[in-house]
Amino acid sequence: AMIAIGALSLEDAYRAISFDTITLLLGMMIVVAHLKVSGAFRALGAVAIEHAHAPFMLLVMVTLLTGVLSAFLVNDAICLVMAPIVVHVTRVINRNPVPYLIATATASNCGSVATITGNPQNMVIGALSGISYPAFSAALAPVALFGLVAVVVIVRIVYRAEFARKVELSPEVYRGRMLPGQVLKAVVVCIGLAIAFFAGVPVAKAALIGGAILLVTRAIKPARIYREIDGPLLFMFAGLFIVVAGAEKTLLTPDIIASAKNLGLDDVWRLSGFTAVLSNIMSNVPAVLALRPFIPGLE
Repeated sequence: AMIAIGALSLEDAYRAISFDTITLLLGMMIVVAHLKVSGAFRALGAVAIEHAHAPFMLLVMVTLLTGVLSAFLVNDAICLVMAPIVVHVTRVINRNPVPYLIATATASNCGSVATITGNPQNMVIGALSGISYPAFSAALAPVALFGLVAVVVIVRIVYRAEFARKVELSPEVYRGRMLPGQVLKAVVVCIGLAIAFFAGVPVAKAALIGGAILLVTRAIKPARIYREIDGPLLFMFAGLFIVVAGAEKTLLTPDIIASAKNLGLDDVWRLSGFTAVLSNIMSNVPAVLALRPFIPGLE
C-alpha cells in the first residue's frame, strides 16, 4: 500500500526492512522448533518439575524454568511449551492449575526482558539500536530477576490458600517421545549460541547458523520443523517496517518529532509509562516501531 500510494519507492521499502531482525527471529524459530520436536522441552520440564515436592516449590520451579528459557529463547514459544506441561502436572497431583499458569505467563514476560533474543520487541530494539548482547543483558538481567522474584511473591500472596497447607507432592510428567541424539545436538547448539551472543558475534548471523546446523539431520524431517515456523509473523514484521518507514517519510515532520520532547518524553519515567500504555493499545512490536523516529530527538 505504501508503494501504491507513492509514499515509498520499491527500493525504499526494501531498505526499510530490518533483515537482521527477520533473520534473527527466523533462526530462533528454527532452534525452538527443533527443541520442541526433539522432546528437549518436555524432558527439561519433567526433570525440573518432578523435583518439586511441595506446592510452593512447584511454583518456584515453574517460574524459574519458564523465566530462564524465555531469557534465551522466544518467550511466546516457551509459553506454548510450558502451559500443557503445567496443566498435565496439576491435574495429576490434583492442584489448582491457575496459579501455576499465571506464573508461567508472567515469568515468560519477565524472563524475556533479560536478553535481545528473549522476545520480538527486544530483537527489534537490538537491531535498530546496535546495542551489544552483553550490554543489553547487563542492563536488563537484574530487572528480569527482580520480576521473577515478584512473580513468586505475588502469586503466593494472591493464591495463599493453594500454598497454605503443607502437602507432599510426587509429580510425574509424561515425557512423550524423545530423540536423545537430537536433544544433545540441540543443547550443544544452544550453548554455542549463548557463547557466540555474549562473545559479540552478530546475533542474527549466529542464530541463522545455529538453525541451519540443526536442520542437518535424518532423524527429524525438515517439514516438521518448517511447520513450527510462523511465516505470517515474519511477513508481518517486514510489513510493519515498511508501514512505519512510509509514515515517517510522509507524516512525521521535524516539528512533530520534536514535540515528543516538549511532552516530556525525554524523562525516562514518562517515556516508560507512555510506552507501557502504547504497548497495551497497539501491541509491543508496533509500539517499538512507532516510537523509533522519536527516540533520537530525546537524547
